[in-house]
Amino acid sequence: MDKVDDIDKKILNEYLDDARLSYREVAKRLNFAVGTILARTKKLELNNVIIGYTALLNHEKLGYDITAITEIRVSKGKLTEVEKEISKLTPTCAVYDVTGENDVIVIAKFKNRNSMSEFTKKLLSMTHVERTNSRIVLNTVKEDFRFQA
Repeated sequence: MDKVDDIDKKILNEYLDDARLSYREVAKRLNFAVGTILARTKKLELNNVIIGYTALLNHEKLGYDITAITEIRVSKGKLTEVEKEISKLTPTCAVYDVTGENDVIVIAKFKNRNSMSEFTKKLLSMTHVERTNSRIVLNTVKEDFRFQA
């Protein structure tokens, strides 16, 4: 793909503000032709710059009051397999390869301590998981993985 230019970035930022916007509405807001917005959006999708559209949810209103950050140490050479397995677990929101003492950081959300305990035990029962270290988030100051293009 060619480099994402300033027009593409403006389009992306409109979708970040509201992914439900029509091509016509984006064109109106940016003062471009609808065809331009359509063609550029399709190009961004085709080149996996836009990989999907979604709604932002208030997890607490859905009953997910606990956010946990878990560090995991994995046996040598088995990192990818473990990460793939963890990423399939329902409460998992994010899985990151990291540098430092541990190999993986997982962010997950839970409705109660029992579900967090079950998740942690499931992690510890996985082959090649050597150790976990979990932290519970007390207050969320900001949680928004959208950022301006």
